[in-house]
Amino acid sequence: MNVNKYNIKEKGFVDIKIDNELNINDEIDKLRKRKNAIILAHFYQNSEIQDIADFVGDSLALSQQATKTNCDIIVFAGVHFMAETAKILSPEKKVLLPDLNAGCSLAESCPANEFAKFLKKFPDHTVISYINTTKEIKALTDITCTSSNVLKIIESLPSDEKILFAPDKNLGNYVKSKTGREMVIWDGACHVHEQFSLEKTLKIKEEHPQAKIIAHPECEKQVLLVADHIGSTSSLLKYTIEDNSKEYIVATESGIIHQMKKNNPGKIFFIAPPKDSTYGCNDCNFMKLITIEKIYNTLKYEIPEIKIDEKLRKRAERSIIKMLKISEELGL
Repeated sequence: MNVNKYNIKEKGFVDIKIDNELNINDEIDKLRKRKNAIILAHFYQNSEIQDIADFVGDSLALSQQATKTNCDIIVFAGVHFMAETAKILSPEKKVLLPDLNAGCSLAESCPANEFAKFLKKFPDHTVISYINTTKEIKALTDITCTSSNVLKIIESLPSDEKILFAPDKNLGNYVKSKTGREMVIWDGACHVHEQFSLEKTLKIKEEHPQAKIIAHPECEKQVLLVADHIGSTSSLLKYTIEDNSKEYIVATESGIIHQMKKNNPGKIFFIAPPKDSTYGCNDCNFMKLITIEKIYNTLKYEIPEIKIDEKLRKRAERSIIKMLKISEELGL
């Protein structure tokens, strides 16, 4: 196939306009059934994408799902490292990412060449890397982790084991405070979770005193200190379902609000404001590059496709498999 015909190299996605008379959701259903395809979507995707996905989850659940499905094609409604992870775990499947521009600021904050040099300073450390990293970083990692399992993974290691954690400094420092473990931490961060305003969040709390603050551990320390619950996106969702409160201030990417409202129709959710806006949302610009139209074109033309050199894939796979094995042993 001539990818230039579809502007893939130039634009990163299939740039073909769709007939307005098409029922795009129906067409996506037809295509995925005919091609034995599955759509995996992260909680941070737009609500319309979450609603047409075969499975919606956080990074751990999506990684686990990628290994379980017996489809021929995985369309990943997420960002680049997520699609890479699916391909690493399922090399026999065709993995498609609707827009190659859907990157990750956290993954980009840890360049592989700089990280490799950094590791040479700590040769006797076990390297634990957050899943929000490139395939090259995973290939340099001993154990991959997610925000859902990082505490359990760290606690499963011997107490005297030296640990190097990358790339998120906020998550690393949170883990350090919870486990009491000494860790060398890479200086990376997520552009979404770094931007929550403590002052504006507390203003909402002042206006809604019964609301509980729930936060992702990638947030800055001052936000975590005022949170009633800290956890991964799936943990935050579970908390809102099981907790008796009626109002919540949510300090993570706004896409999760859709699932929270679906599961809690009688509850009210406020998204914690970013520093540069009073009541605006903190959206991941990369996540929001994925659209229903791009998913349709990707399924129809089966591009852009994620491809990984086999030697690199095998090196990266080891750290992810180790994570999945530990998670299974711990019942996560």
